[in-house]
Amino acid sequence: MFAGFGYGSIRSRQPSGTPSRSRAWTSNLSRHRTTDRSIHRPLADAGPHHNERVTHPYPQSPRTSPARNPQRVSYDRQTVHAVLDEAVVCHVGFVVEGRPVVLPHLHARLDDVLYLHGSTGARALQAAREGGLDVCVTVTLLDGLVLARSAFHHSVNYRSVVAHGTAVVVEDQQEKNRALAALVEAVAPGRTSGTRPPSRKELAATTVLRLHLGEVSVKVRTGPPNDDAEDLALPYWAGVLPLVTAPRAPQPDGELPATIAVPEHVAAWKRPRTS
Repeated sequence: MFAGFGYGSIRSRQPSGTPSRSRAWTSNLSRHRTTDRSIHRPLADAGPHHNERVTHPYPQSPRTSPARNPQRVSYDRQTVHAVLDEAVVCHVGFVVEGRPVVLPHLHARLDDVLYLHGSTGARALQAAREGGLDVCVTVTLLDGLVLARSAFHHSVNYRSVVAHGTAVVVEDQQEKNRALAALVEAVAPGRTSGTRPPSRKELAATTVLRLHLGEVSVKVRTGPPNDDAEDLALPYWAGVLPLVTAPRAPQPDGELPATIAVPEHVAAWKRPRTS
């Protein structure tokens, strides 16, 4: 089950029937924006505030120690946060009823906490209520195809984060509201101002998980292919084909009135580039 963008929203209506914005939604969003302003900005634009917040690396552990290519692995907080913030989708691995499961999820980071969400009826989220759920969360950004002279040395340029820990259910309502607002903003910055807030029924149907980022590593590959010296004279093209995530033209819903224009946060959508 894909934990989708539309986790649900709270419907709060005035007597006239016109949807109104919930104070909790707006206040929590405000705290989200001021708590970590680096979330939707490239590192180059983050400024001193961002750099001051990231002062020490994550501790290395047996589970985050690489078996291969240790030169590509880092525990730098700033790099880890940048990759998590740029990615739209993460993959969450866990064991339920003795069987391994990996599911794609949307995610949002606030400081050193990663938030996930899903239906209250999902088996994994039910299991998390019994003392938490041991998870392995991965995020991968594909930056280029590395095309070598030999088939063996083909590779990809990438940035990848792996986080281990125990995900627990968020019980505090203010934290839950803040996390859900952050999940919307993480996908489309500015979107919370262009939607109705969540209803009690929708909130009750949604479970939010909190994963503290403590056992984390990031692995990065950049550069050209690593061809063997004896292959360099071969008559085959070699190099890197760069890849980027970019949107196409927005497609309005068929029921949308023609008078509603594409909002700026949709027209100008892009991921924060951090490499």
